[in-house]
Amino acid sequence: MSSNANVDSNTASAQALLNDTLPWHRKITYGFTDMSGNLLYCIISSYMLYFFTNVFGLSVGTAGVLLLIGRIFDAIGAPVMGILVDHTHSKYGKSRPWFLWMSLPFAIFVWLLFTTPALSGTLKVVYAGVMYILADLSYTAMSTPITSVLPNLTSSTDGRMQANSIRLVLGNVGNFFAVTFIIPFAGLLGGGNDQKGWSLAVGVYSIVAFILLIIAFFDMREKNIENEKVITIKESLKATKGNWPWVLIVVANLAYWTAFIVRNASMPYYFQYNMGSKDLISFFNGFTIIQVIGMASVPFFVKFMHKWGTTIFFLLMTMVGQAWIGFAGSNVTSALIGWCVACIGSGSACTMFFAMVGDTVDFGEWKTGVRANGFLTAIGASFCIQMGSGFGSFIASMLLKGFGFNAANATQSGSSLSGISFTFVWVPIIIYAISVILMVLYRKWENHEPIVKADLAERNAEAKAAEEAEAAQA
Repeated sequence: MSSNANVDSNTASAQALLNDTLPWHRKITYGFTDMSGNLLYCIISSYMLYFFTNVFGLSVGTAGVLLLIGRIFDAIGAPVMGILVDHTHSKYGKSRPWFLWMSLPFAIFVWLLFTTPALSGTLKVVYAGVMYILADLSYTAMSTPITSVLPNLTSSTDGRMQANSIRLVLGNVGNFFAVTFIIPFAGLLGGGNDQKGWSLAVGVYSIVAFILLIIAFFDMREKNIENEKVITIKESLKATKGNWPWVLIVVANLAYWTAFIVRNASMPYYFQYNMGSKDLISFFNGFTIIQVIGMASVPFFVKFMHKWGTTIFFLLMTMVGQAWIGFAGSNVTSALIGWCVACIGSGSACTMFFAMVGDTVDFGEWKTGVRANGFLTAIGASFCIQMGSGFGSFIASMLLKGFGFNAANATQSGSSLSGISFTFVWVPIIIYAISVILMVLYRKWENHEPIVKADLAERNAEAKAAEEAEAAQA
């Protein structure tokens, strides 16, 4: 009788895990987190180098060093933040409360970063560096839970993929408003004073981002957190042992973000100087919204091409788009076609990395018995974004400096123009190729996922049955 009861309990528990669903409204509000983050962070990733050189008043070399140093601090903060998430225990869950705690600091520090104080010399450089570090650290503290909360919202792989796709689509909406309208909005509010305009415009964006994060916090729910124990730092590190799919995702995602930021950081210079029109910066960035086509279609592609194949497909599309821009030369229409192709590819590939890093949490638990949501996803997502952004901005700034770029010159030299073109078009292609190679290797581990899912469902069911039996005896 007891044996039959345990079997029934195991079956029911396993079925409950497999049938776990996430309501659509919660998938949407989950997407608000990335919409908020991108509304501000994409201004940083796309325009920080340009703002420092052309608005704030720093040399390209100084700006590049500041960006690298800041990202190193933030990259170190990513695993620390992951450990903090793993050690968080509140009535709201492990990841969810961080949206409440960090929404206001995130909004304030980003606004201060784009506010130019009445300082000069070393003090101005120090202000820029400190605000940059604080803004990025607050973003890390807010963005790490975005990825770490997903495995606790639902145990369904399809549900996670759908939620993640919606998150990235809405995140792209945030990106669209950030990169498309911030320059003309700053020009409108500044009335000829760029420094005043950027401060006011980013201030408005910060208020909207804060509201979106608060809405997301109130609607989200973390499941099965009552059974999750607080794990030690040693146990968090243990979850990486033998977790080869996680290692592959981390390195591939780091390469992706490095390439992506090299492109974004050099893009304003390419259109202002090589294409001869500052207005083209916002015009082309406005078309980044087209990447929602690829993002929305990701679940469809995954059904037929699997995750590794889908990622490679979109990375190759990105590389083709980049090359197209290079061969288009001064032809704006042709360059726009290449830009749209590259945006669809890069946006969709980004979606895949965020989804796959969540799966490596399951693999780590299956391999080591430790479920380190915060630590593994912090390294696989926030660390890669921060460190890749640092590498990308630094590479772009050093290449521009090496080719003789000077923001004080309205017209750049032939060498400078060649350097801008090489940095914007071809360097990202070279780095994206690294991610392609690594995703070929990931195929083996993705094929192993059904076994991991089944074993974890069985373990959880047995654990619950044992708890129920113990409670019944008591």
